[in-house]
Amino acid sequence: MSILSGLSHGIKISITRSITTAFEQYMANIMWEEEAYSPADFMKEWQSYIHKHASWYHDVPDDVKNDPRFHEELAGKINQVVAKIFSEEPTAEQIETLNAQQEKLGTDYDFSCKAEARFYIDLLNEYEKKKLKG
Repeated sequence: MSILSGLSHGIKISITRSITTAFEQYMANIMWEEEAYSPADFMKEWQSYIHKHASWYHDVPDDVKNDPRFHEELAGKINQVVAKIFSEEPTAEQIETLNAQQEKLGTDYDFSCKAEARFYIDLLNEYEKKKLKG
């Protein structure tokens, strides 16, 4: 039996959520530049995130956290979550919103997944607010 599957449902959901949040924060920090992505840098970011913000980390017994199999399973889970993030296509609404924003603001960002589209929508909204304040 895998170590991850032996954890409570709530902890497993929290682990997935922490991977998603940390990954999206990391990608935002590098402006979703896939060429700038570094697995080692992301792992540092994720480890920092779980130590500071993830309640599940404190709920997992130390013997589990120290087990190499747990880390192998976590690495697999991280790969699954990251692959899922990249595979979720932007919604029609996101595409429409981004295309309109980019036309209005004269930008030309490429985006390939839902999370990246959300990042650029937020970025362009902030840019437009600052531009209006002038």
